[in-house]
Amino acid sequence: MLQTLSLSLDDAKRVAAAARAEAEKNGWAVVIAVLDDGGHLMYLERMDGAQKASSRIAEKKGRTAILFKRPTKAIEQTVLNDRVSILGLPGAVPLDGGVPLVKDGHYVGGIGVSGVQSSQDGIIAQAGAAAL
Repeated sequence: MLQTLSLSLDDAKRVAAAARAEAEKNGWAVVIAVLDDGGHLMYLERMDGAQKASSRIAEKKGRTAILFKRPTKAIEQTVLNDRVSILGLPGAVPLDGGVPLVKDGHYVGGIGVSGVQSSQDGIIAQAGAAAL
């Protein structure tokens, strides 16, 4: 039987706190979503002033990152390189701001951030992922 690592609620909160610190440092109001390895929402923070739609967008970015096991920036870049067929893949969000969470070499979840420019969302998500 295979054994896998799981993302704990404390891990999810630590990831979100690191992402939030990066957002606050830059004065960015965003939504931060942390998901488990199945793409299920574990923790969500919507900072004051963040647009309402960002709650759904952040969750979708985080889900894309873990289910495809790559940052959403890679999917965005694929589309920008004229390979638009990737848009037909179910659940593929081609916007920077989603990063898989890796712990001890195992994919344990994803973080998605939305609320500012997608490249800025990506910076915040990377800061959160680095907390693991």
